[in-house]
Amino acid sequence: MADLPLTLACWDYDRTRPLIDGLVKPKGIDLKVEVLRPRQMFPRMLEKQEFHASELSLASYASLIGRGECPFVAIPVALSKFFRHSCIYVRKGAGIRSPQDLKGKRVGTTQYSSTAVTFMRGMLKDEYGIEARDMHWFMGGLTKPTEAPLIPLDLPPEIRLDFVPEGDTLERMMVEERLDALLSIYIPKLFADEWVGIERLFPDFKATEKDYYKRTGIFPIMHTIALRQDVVREHPWVPASLYQAFCESRDIALEGLWDTDALRLGLPWLIDHVEEAWRVFGKDFWAYGMKANRPALEAVGRYVHEQHFSPRVVSAEEIWPLDL
Repeated sequence: MADLPLTLACWDYDRTRPLIDGLVKPKGIDLKVEVLRPRQMFPRMLEKQEFHASELSLASYASLIGRGECPFVAIPVALSKFFRHSCIYVRKGAGIRSPQDLKGKRVGTTQYSSTAVTFMRGMLKDEYGIEARDMHWFMGGLTKPTEAPLIPLDLPPEIRLDFVPEGDTLERMMVEERLDALLSIYIPKLFADEWVGIERLFPDFKATEKDYYKRTGIFPIMHTIALRQDVVREHPWVPASLYQAFCESRDIALEGLWDTDALRLGLPWLIDHVEEAWRVFGKDFWAYGMKANRPALEAVGRYVHEQHFSPRVVSAEEIWPLDL
C-alpha cells in the first residue's frame, strides 16, 4: 500500500530541517513540506485549512477551541518557544521606568491576538497587576501596512484598540511621540538601528526571564503543530506518526549542537549556551509532550479567556488532547 500523501506547512528551523530535507520520514506518510514564514502560513491554515497539518499560533488555536469553532487537533509539539520579556520596548521620555508605568500609556503591537502578545499581556497581569484595559492599544505594522487580525476579535468596550490607518506605522508613531511602548513580535528596526529614543522595558531581560521561569515553570510556547480534524478522523494513526517524526527531527538538531568538530552555526560560545540551558531547564530543555509544557499550556488557556479571545478557560488537555 502506498504511503498517505500529506502536506505540512512549517518554517525552516533546525528542529524541522531533517523533516524538510527528507532525512526523517513519518511512518506511512508521504510528506510534502511547504516552508513558509508564520505570517504566511497562519492565515492560510486558519481561514482555509489549506494544509493537512501546519505550524500554528498556539493562542489562536486555543481561542478557537474555547469558541467551539476549532477545525484542528494539535499534537504535543512545542515547535517554537520564546520568553517575551525582551520584546517590550518603551520610548525614552514617555515616563516608563517600570511595568506599572504602562498604565495609561499608548501601546502598539502588530497582532493584538498573537501568542507572543497574549503571553506578554498575561505576564504583565500576573506579575505586575497590569490589565489590558489599563492601556490604549494600537494595532499596525512596524514599518509596513496594518495586517488583518489572525482571528476575529470581539473585545469589550473597556479595551481600547485602534487600527493604525493606511500610510502610518507603529515605528513612525514612536518617533513622532504618538506612541509610548511596543509589545513587538519582531525586533523593531528602530532598536536594531540603535535609535536613541527606544529601549527595552527590562534591560536585564535574561535574568528576569530566568527568575520568571524558576517561579512559574512557564517556558512560553508560541507555535504548535495542528492537523485538520478530518485527517485525524479518517486516519487516526497519523498524529502518532507525525509526532514521532517531529521528535526524531528535534533530536537530530539537538545532537548537532554538540558537534564541536563542525558547529552548525559556527559560534564558539554555543556550547556555553547549551550548558546554560541544561542548568536552567534540565537536559530535556526543548521538551515536547504534556508534562514539561503543562504550565505554559495552562497559562495560555487562561490568558485567552482573560483577554476576551475565548468565552471560557481552555484546559491543557483540550489543547493537546492526544496521548502520544
